[in-house]
Amino acid sequence: MPVIAPSPDTLRRKLVLGAASFGALATLGAAPRHALAQPAAREEPHHPVLKGQSSMFAYVGSRTTRERNARGDGISVYQVDTTTGALTLVQLAKDLVNPSFLALSRNGERLYTVHGDMSDISAFAVDKASGTLTFLNTQSTQGKNPVHLALDPLERHVVVSNHIGASLAVLPVAADGSLLPLTQLVHLEGPIGPHRIEQKQSKPHFNPFDPGGRFVIVPDKGLDRTFSFRFENGTLTPAATPFVASREGAGPRHLAFHPGGQYAWIVNELDSTVTSYRYDAATGALAPFQVLSALPETFTGDSRASEIEVDRSGRFLYASNRGDDSIAVFAINAATGHLRFVHAEPTLGKTPRFMTSTPDGRFLYALNEDSDTIVAFSVDAQSGRLTPTGFVAESGSPVCMVFSTHAA
Repeated sequence: MPVIAPSPDTLRRKLVLGAASFGALATLGAAPRHALAQPAAREEPHHPVLKGQSSMFAYVGSRTTRERNARGDGISVYQVDTTTGALTLVQLAKDLVNPSFLALSRNGERLYTVHGDMSDISAFAVDKASGTLTFLNTQSTQGKNPVHLALDPLERHVVVSNHIGASLAVLPVAADGSLLPLTQLVHLEGPIGPHRIEQKQSKPHFNPFDPGGRFVIVPDKGLDRTFSFRFENGTLTPAATPFVASREGAGPRHLAFHPGGQYAWIVNELDSTVTSYRYDAATGALAPFQVLSALPETFTGDSRASEIEVDRSGRFLYASNRGDDSIAVFAINAATGHLRFVHAEPTLGKTPRFMTSTPDGRFLYALNEDSDTIVAFSVDAQSGRLTPTGFVAESGSPVCMVFSTHAA
């Protein structure tokens, strides 16, 4: 059954109402569930920013609709204890439809979100002292189900992957950080993969800029291809080598670059593998040289990979598995870029759609979408191994997390 989503006008009305209610959240200390979600069994408390602690904040996006069987409320803002990794909720930006991927501006003053299953993205202003959000505006991506967005290096444009729309959208960003109407829509084409359900069409899922900021790299789960586009003057154009093919049925999903820029790794959703590539920063071309499973050899069930991240030192790589419900840890050979599987750490929850580490690399969080938890792990700087800290935050259908360390 297709997902029935509200119209863009309905979304905008909800966002305006939600923005008007943000200031009341800290005072009232509670917020009802989203109108499209199940009624709340209890209300969650909200807390003021704790004095004497760091000014690091975490923003957690969620899925919120009945069609997604979701239990999220919107965007949760947490203060991060940088000593223990504990999270304290300071705001819930509610009445948002599936704010499922987030991006912060470099100065921490603006936050952008997609609205999954719809055709819109939104912008928010960030109060850097309290971490709280204020709604700015919404614009259409002119494509179904935006799933990822990335700001260009000058932060004058945002590029968006329309997953079901089989397209990339480019929208300018105004001087005040609000979004302007779309200026380019690029449709992705090619032969579909063999999976009868997941590969019926092009399905771009990620569109990061490369470390040099000159190219946008786009894994396409539906076509088993990863596209390269040059980005110049707010416009996407195919690179000289426009794509690299994956194994049939791999389903490339997300990508992570080595801090040095010479390597990239793609996590393949459908066959739960990680592919290693050499990256040519001058042309945007990817050349594969290794494929490894993200699953432990003793796992024999069904699983799908989802997120991938390289640590700040470039020594370790992490990939999350939904089914095995684990985070695979790989060591990176500094001389060759080859990966070596170290182990798979259970995420202590179900369906870790997303995981990410803090900017200092001391902690990593697993977002377990189907068990409604965010689980904190400490990271061993020498081995890359993960150890649960014991901290678990309850959070409805969490699917994305970004950090801001900017003080007012």
